[in-house]
Amino acid sequence: MSINCLCSTGTFYQFIKSPALFILFILYFTVKDDKDPTLSSQRQASVQVFSGHMKLTDQPYDQKLEDTSSPQFTDMARVLEAQLKSYYDEDELLQKYYTKTVVTAFSEGVIAYYWSQFDIPPDNLEVVPEFSEERVLEVLEAGIQKARSLQPTAINIHEITASFTDPRMARNPRECFFTLEASEDQQSFTSPGFPDAYPAKSRCQWQIRASEENVISVDFPLFHIEDDCTDDFVSIYDSLSPDDSQTITEKCGQRPPTNPLEVVSSGNIMLINFITDGDIQKPGFKAVYKALPKASVQRCGGVLTDSKGVIASPQHPSFYPPATDCKWTIKVPSGQKVRLKFTMFRMKEPGVDVRVCHKDYVQAMDVKYCGEMSSLSLTSSTNELEVLFHSDESFTDKGFSAEYSAYDPNNPCPNEFACLSGLCISKELKCDGWNDCGDMSDEIKCSCDKDQFSCANGLCKPKLWICDRVNDCGDGSDEKACSCENNEWRCGNGMCMPQDVVCNGRQDCEDGSDEASCKTSPGICSEFSFKCDNGECVNKVNAECDRIDDCSDKSDEAHCDCGTRPYKLNPELGEWPWQVSLHFLTSGHVCGASILSPKWLLSASHCFITNSQENRIPSNWQSYSGMQDQYKHDDVQRRSIRRIITHPDYNQMTFDYDIALLELSEPLEFTNSIQPICLPSSSHVFTAGMSCWVTGWGAMREGGRAAQLLQKASVKIINDSVCNTVTEGQVTSRMMCSGFLSGGVDACQGDSGGPLTCFEESGKWFQAGIVSWGEGCARRNKPGVYSRVTKLRDWIKKETGI
Repeated sequence: MSINCLCSTGTFYQFIKSPALFILFILYFTVKDDKDPTLSSQRQASVQVFSGHMKLTDQPYDQKLEDTSSPQFTDMARVLEAQLKSYYDEDELLQKYYTKTVVTAFSEGVIAYYWSQFDIPPDNLEVVPEFSEERVLEVLEAGIQKARSLQPTAINIHEITASFTDPRMARNPRECFFTLEASEDQQSFTSPGFPDAYPAKSRCQWQIRASEENVISVDFPLFHIEDDCTDDFVSIYDSLSPDDSQTITEKCGQRPPTNPLEVVSSGNIMLINFITDGDIQKPGFKAVYKALPKASVQRCGGVLTDSKGVIASPQHPSFYPPATDCKWTIKVPSGQKVRLKFTMFRMKEPGVDVRVCHKDYVQAMDVKYCGEMSSLSLTSSTNELEVLFHSDESFTDKGFSAEYSAYDPNNPCPNEFACLSGLCISKELKCDGWNDCGDMSDEIKCSCDKDQFSCANGLCKPKLWICDRVNDCGDGSDEKACSCENNEWRCGNGMCMPQDVVCNGRQDCEDGSDEASCKTSPGICSEFSFKCDNGECVNKVNAECDRIDDCSDKSDEAHCDCGTRPYKLNPELGEWPWQVSLHFLTSGHVCGASILSPKWLLSASHCFITNSQENRIPSNWQSYSGMQDQYKHDDVQRRSIRRIITHPDYNQMTFDYDIALLELSEPLEFTNSIQPICLPSSSHVFTAGMSCWVTGWGAMREGGRAAQLLQKASVKIINDSVCNTVTEGQVTSRMMCSGFLSGGVDACQGDSGGPLTCFEESGKWFQAGIVSWGEGCARRNKPGVYSRVTKLRDWIKKETGI
């Protein structure tokens, strides 16, 4: 895999709540219509829940308060519950709909944690907007002030908070409830039913405590919950109440062991809630917890005087703790400046405007940064740079890691081009039409070469990109002077036709593209039509596996158990579960392949038809599925090859029909890291300019060594006419180009036979191509050439039945 930069992949996060919005929990029930017993209507009742904590004064702390079954807990809880009820009774609205208050825990301080519930019937839903955090808090604070003067026997409450809370979080602490004590020794707990399946409608809580000088660390080495956070999720709080303002994070879905969820509290308490509402039950989770010294967890910042080094958020790459501030002062010798390059930056939080960064942020040179960024480089104006890190009390993330170095401002990038963003890039990348710097500084003040097109916005783009149906300039100027007028239709083969030929029921374009997406043209069958099993033609682009039954026999949705990634966006395990490594005798990895079914792999003929007859012998090959690291075979499924089927028309000189099918000796067992790729129908369209991914263990650069870890590169599908031009007419209709004409990103030796995969709007991944040939690796105007799967789809089905 030849790439000009390493791509960072973020972890997939889902949040179901926004601090700016309150959550209504809707209870559905049916009301019978007395006038017509056959009719019923659904009515909705609203449950409003507020949670928070109270700081009590003049109350000695009794360790027995931590035991929810103790008389001490019960007595004090009942007094406080009654006291809060009396406060709500002073407000006409709150008193009318008040249901109950439950005190759930106590901690040192003395701090009491509670939630209060208000039930609003369907006929009074117009009052729901009047239930606000501000109103509840004002009523409680007014009650506290009044109690101090009129109720001397009441428990003295010094401070109270109130926050909207998902009603599912509110629970009686005596049901599915656990209190845990964290120590230096690692301990664990699991969700109910783990590892088989958790039950539906679960409401579980774990209260974890540690000694006052410690914080709590919780890791989830196994985490597999339904991938819909509206139904099932785990929520973690820097508190003992489910208070939004104290949320550390909320998670659902599945996390691979190589990217576990790891969080830490800011103090010596933590609350974990587990909610399950959906009909789909997954294994659940295993959690490991322990106590850590608070001083070591929050230790960060300092004065740094080395010429280079690394800074990172506390606990990186685990989640940083809430309520933490750090300050680094980087000093380099006089006359030099500081370059700071973030290798990882993820500080995402729901409801945050990344232009303001009013919650968690990194600040440098008076600018705040937050959210998620794939690249960020900063350059100081002097020989000193101050970097601040701040996390508030809610929602943490993986944070950041950054490398800093001193450099000479008179020569900031020796033998390279210096971007205004602080990056250094190869001089060859300046004025090549690509935004390599990230701030366009490498593409301004350019004088276009004779083989380049001068865009209206001043950019230079290769002339080959003019009229390729892709807005390469960004302002559309490279597509404005194309052959077709505004009132004309451009066929897929480039021919221009009157606009009224589109969807007129006749095939006017030679390739039928004028009728490709016309529901009014059922009788037209073109190369863009999807052919149903019953012989019908569906004139809809990419009809297969789009979750809509277009064929009357539903054959367009019949074979769609493919193209999914259980481990989403994880670079270390299962990101490309259809990728296979093919090993030849004692040579190790030689070619790639993709999984089509438990018994069939797809690869390239040129891997097997060589000058050596040994390459054609199936027993000389071994396949490895689920592999990430060539030197690690944990959870990898090795299969020998039973049969190699190369295309009968394969041409060793031209690489035409460069496709091969491999039958395995025994079937694969599909797992989270081993899955089949979807095969496109022969009518499937992968449009020019579409971004797809090529993967493999090929060389990292031309002439270099093969990669140990599975590599990926994002490449762009190139227009067929441009592809034919840059390859000097060597491509056939069974081939396609993908890459960048500017070079820098490409497949390379050792990637042969591997897949070129594209993500469709249907949510499925399809294999568009097979790595076949190219001139060198990542050279300018020499993109990679791939076998076009759509043109070879019928042969695949004939040989395998897939």
